[in-house]
This record gives sequence, structure tokens and C-alpha cells, in this order.
Amino acid sequence: MPVIAPVPIGSRASSVDGIPSPRTSSEGSSVAGTTVDHLTETYRAHYRSLLGLAALLLDDTASCEDVVQEAFIRVHSARRRVREPEKTLAYLRQTVVNLSRSALRRRILGLKLLSKPMPDMASAEEGAYDLLEREDLIKAMRGLQRRQREVLALRYFSDMTEVQVAEALGISLGSVKAYGSRGIAALRVAMGATS
Repeated sequence: MPVIAPVPIGSRASSVDGIPSPRTSSEGSSVAGTTVDHLTETYRAHYRSLLGLAALLLDDTASCEDVVQEAFIRVHSARRRVREPEKTLAYLRQTVVNLSRSALRRRILGLKLLSKPMPDMASAEEGAYDLLEREDLIKAMRGLQRRQREVLALRYFSDMTEVQVAEALGISLGSVKAYGSRGIAALRVAMGATS
């Protein structure tokens, strides 16, 4: 980092549009702001307190250190705007606060943009278990009488009402209920034997 010697403070010109005019040295060259030496001294002397300030706003040490270092870089780049060297620490503190806020905003936005898994989404293990269970159910269904299998398939897999099943199979409503209850009882026995 280059070292710049302090420049004597000359007369101050008036400000235009709210932007302070630069100070002029005795040689007539235009100089404004705090010096690199003063900024570096302030940074070194108050590094721990700046780090503590960032720690109050952020949750991890690495982010706090990054914010404090970035604050130094930004104030260093804009040091000509720090008209009064005794306000250098105030600029550093404000920059730490602003950068901490920005870091938190980025984190919140990142969390919002992350794809969230569906709450009822099955894991791979559950999917494999369901597949095995389905195979056992199909095997048990094949062991049922033809009418029991037809009634259960239409009633539960096609989601038809008992009346619709009776119409589709051309049997009475009572027969649908009887075949259905006997088929479920047989499935319970068959599935209980396989598990």
C-alpha cells in the first residue's frame, strides 16, 4: 500500500451542490480528505471494535472480517470525501453497518431463492419401500377370486362408488359389498403373511 504524506491544510473553498470543494495546499494543488496514513492508523487502532460491531449484526466470524476489510477498502477509495480526519472512524463504522445490512439482505434473498423440497415428497428409501409393498399387493391381488379382484380394482384403484362398480360389472349392490369385504379380508391375510 503506498504511503502518502499528510498535506498541509490550506483555505477551504465553498461547496457547490452540497459536495464539499477540495482544500488547497500552499503550492496550489487540490487536496481533500483524510490521508492514507491516518486512515490506516484509525483502522488498526479500531479493528477489534469494528469487528465487534459487525459481529452484533452478522453471525459468523468470517463474514465479520470480510465486512470490516471491505469497509476499509471502500473508505480508502473514498477518503477524499472525508473532509475532517477525526470523522474517519465514523465513516468506517457506518460503512461496516451498511455492508452488514447488505450481507444480510443477500442471505435472505438467497434463502428465498433456494428450491425447497415438497413437504410430502418421499425419500428414495420410502420410494423403494413403497415399490416393494406395491409388488406384494399386486401378488396378493392375483391370489384373489376373479370377482373380488374386479370389485377391489374398480372400487379402490379406479375410485368408483359401489353403485358404479355394480353397474360396470352387472351385479347387485349387495354382491359388490360382499365381494369387496371378502377380498379385503383375504388381502389382509395375504399381506400379513408376506410381511
